[in-house]
Amino acid sequence: MTNVLWLQGGACSGDTMSFLNAEEPTACDLIADFGFNILWHPSLGLELGDNLQRLLWDCISGKIPVDILVFEGTVINAPDGTGEWNRFANRPMKQWLTDLVKVAKFIVAVGDCASWGGIPAVEPNPSESEGLQFFKRKKGGFLGKDFVSQGGLPVINIPGCPAHPDWIAQILVAIATGRIGDVTLDELHRPKTFFSTFTQTGCTRNDHFAYRASTQQFGDRTGCLFYDLGCRGPMTHSSCNRVLWNRVSSKTRAGMPCLGCTEPEFPFYDLQPGTVFTTQSVLGAPKDLPTGIVSKKDYALMTLVAKNIAPDWTEEEFFTV
Repeated sequence: MTNVLWLQGGACSGDTMSFLNAEEPTACDLIADFGFNILWHPSLGLELGDNLQRLLWDCISGKIPVDILVFEGTVINAPDGTGEWNRFANRPMKQWLTDLVKVAKFIVAVGDCASWGGIPAVEPNPSESEGLQFFKRKKGGFLGKDFVSQGGLPVINIPGCPAHPDWIAQILVAIATGRIGDVTLDELHRPKTFFSTFTQTGCTRNDHFAYRASTQQFGDRTGCLFYDLGCRGPMTHSSCNRVLWNRVSSKTRAGMPCLGCTEPEFPFYDLQPGTVFTTQSVLGAPKDLPTGIVSKKDYALMTLVAKNIAPDWTEEEFFTV
């Protein structure tokens, strides 16, 4: 049996809603086939009031072991560092966290907010929000850069807004079955099995990207979303086009640009007007280039040539009715 305690800081419950749509395995499979015991969950937990407090104190004392502590949402420190904005079971959430991370064998941060602050941490950040072990790309966060859980690992980050349900479920299974040691984490503590490639990997619009065949409308079934609609697929680490959402689709396949939500800088440009769904350009080339490209001038020339030699099929729809 694997005891899982799922807590929520400053969050919208989006990662919970995503997790409940997991398919390989499903949330029910975790319980029926892998022996998960959900001690408490903000949407599924039954204990309230004194019973909930008693459960948490039993976890802290060691009476009830915590194999996996899942945290969703940002850690709120305001006002004035007290965390009173995010009280839980008659106590600031960050105080529960301080005690529970000492007894949990493994700790998993689910979603952008828990990983590095997410949308609540956008300037001026009135809630003084931060992630468990990162604040944006800077290592440290609430627990500090040197924190290691009892299982010998730092916080395992599964970012996204929300995180992909199967990323969450499969990492929880890896922990429960003792295979988490085979999972390599990158410098941002993300499992490389899901975050070593870019969102662009597997994108159905890659040929259009190569020929700079662009589209200007959401939902269009032709053209690349990178050059005009602000798609960040070429520089965002995720497997969204390899591990499809609901095993069916992805944002780019549906005609919507990737917003880079698995990167610490999300939301990019702090959601300033005119920056969302719009590609920022310099010298005729996107301001933010695909990872690995250095020269904007050479890239602008290359894309100009590619656009001039684009074949007719780049103007055709991907799908037929």
